[in-house]
Amino acid sequence: MVQNRENTLKVAHQAFEHFTHGLATGEWQAFLEMLTDDFTFWFPIGKFQGLNQGKAKAKEFLDYVSTSFPSGIKLVSLDCITSNETTVVFEFRDEGTLFRQPYKNRVAVSFDVREDKICSYREHFGSDGKSSLVNTN
Repeated sequence: MVQNRENTLKVAHQAFEHFTHGLATGEWQAFLEMLTDDFTFWFPIGKFQGLNQGKAKAKEFLDYVSTSFPSGIKLVSLDCITSNETTVVFEFRDEGTLFRQPYKNRVAVSFDVREDKICSYREHFGSDGKSSLVNTN
């Protein structure tokens, strides 16, 4: 099946809405339901640094995110969306409290779409000036 850019954007937008809802509330089920069985994700630091495989590992990661940010992470702005036929990148700013310290960040996440599911996720981020470096290992 040939990917359709319009469908890729639609699926990725829906996934991003579920993703940001999960960040804010810790409710991840809707996002998890959008993942393929062979889902992979890449994270830059800490316990989940590097390539991770499978929905079970994704659930473990998302639960860890919710534990690390018990008050949730608030999306402050969606700055840019870039896409092609299979991948959509969302660049945004978010903030919250990480391990009882102020957290403010700039993030880029990419979703690879296969048909109506997310098959891969990659995250890249850098401090927006208020976060302290925290050892997340």
